[in-house]
Amino acid sequence: WEQAPLLVRRGDRGYYAGLFSTAELDAALRGGGVRFGAHLDVTSYAEGVRETHNPCGRALPAVVWDFYQNGCSLRLLCPQAFSAAVWHLLSILQEHFGSMAGANVYLTPPGTQGFAPHYDDIEAFVLQLEGKKHWRVYGPRSDAEVLPRFSSPNLTQAELGEPVLETVLEAGDLLYFPRGFIHQGDCLPDAHSLHITVSSYQRNSWGDLLEKLLPAALQMALEEDVEYRKGLPMDYLRYMGVANSDAVDARRTAFIEKVQNLIKKLVDYAPIDAAVDQRAKSFLHDCLPPVLTESEKARSMYGFPARWQDGGPRDVDILITKDTEICLLSHAIIRLCNEEAGVMLYYTTENSRVYHEEEPKFLEIDPEYTDSIEFLLSSYPNCVSVDTLPCETLEDKISLATLLFEKGLLTTKKPLVEA
Repeated sequence: WEQAPLLVRRGDRGYYAGLFSTAELDAALRGGGVRFGAHLDVTSYAEGVRETHNPCGRALPAVVWDFYQNGCSLRLLCPQAFSAAVWHLLSILQEHFGSMAGANVYLTPPGTQGFAPHYDDIEAFVLQLEGKKHWRVYGPRSDAEVLPRFSSPNLTQAELGEPVLETVLEAGDLLYFPRGFIHQGDCLPDAHSLHITVSSYQRNSWGDLLEKLLPAALQMALEEDVEYRKGLPMDYLRYMGVANSDAVDARRTAFIEKVQNLIKKLVDYAPIDAAVDQRAKSFLHDCLPPVLTESEKARSMYGFPARWQDGGPRDVDILITKDTEICLLSHAIIRLCNEEAGVMLYYTTENSRVYHEEEPKFLEIDPEYTDSIEFLLSSYPNCVSVDTLPCETLEDKISLATLLFEKGLLTTKKPLVEA
């Protein structure tokens, strides 16, 4: 993890059966919902030149397969939008990693290469689904390229050196490499390749946390500590700055020590938990919505049997009582954040299967309800009766449980209404 590539040979061509296939890609194209650029890229790499050949508009099967037949690779950018199996896999991994899990599917014709050598800003897991592919992986070329925050431009063969790993992946195999490891894959003449790359840990480093934390710490220090508000020395421009960096001057020493001490004191003002909550809020916006079992649907708002029947609505009322036993749909679908506007409960259940297609979803929560939501989080995965929620009145307990159920955040131990 974050150190070196890993090759896992399964010796089982059917290991990933049911995850994704070229037949499913064809079905997605025929479904009419795939658009060039937004969902599908057409690419080629020949004689050191990487090109994208995307037309505008809908990706019609005849056009897409003509590109493929003429040696172009196809990259499906959000397979989870078209495949329930990929959605399910990524929903599990995002919870495991505590970081967004994404995926691209790559279909490459025999004897071709679709992309130039490059490194990425994500931890990459290549799962070979069909056919086989020749891979070369190269180590970071400098310390600055170890665990980079941003992906590289396309690189030339002359920039690469010798690979640290060279292999042919066959169906069922897995190849992992950390961010910063340069890689390129090409198809052998006798077989096409279909693989899915699962990614995680994009901008999920200590530095990214500090990027949120340090400005907040400085703001708090400015508000609470007069030392940060005192004026700079009137003459500091005369002895500070690059032009004066070699000067031996007691005033310089004192100035530098003052800056160092103020930076050290920032730790005392660092709202670490609040900064983590802000990162969690962003993570919840990145997340895929949870995948529900039939049982979870039946015991939640998603399976509630409200319908039109015999001239009017039936089974509309949500009758939660003090004895109703409830549980969060999942521990990872909500996050409480204290913000200037109030206490916000962010949640993932209304997210789209296409990355950031929806704005962040949240409820403004009465501060008196925070203990009850924390109680539900700490109780998960066990059910608790509504009466045990630490609200002041029974009316409040039922009101909160009803609100959370209606927003699809709770399941009940038994269906409220038998469908």
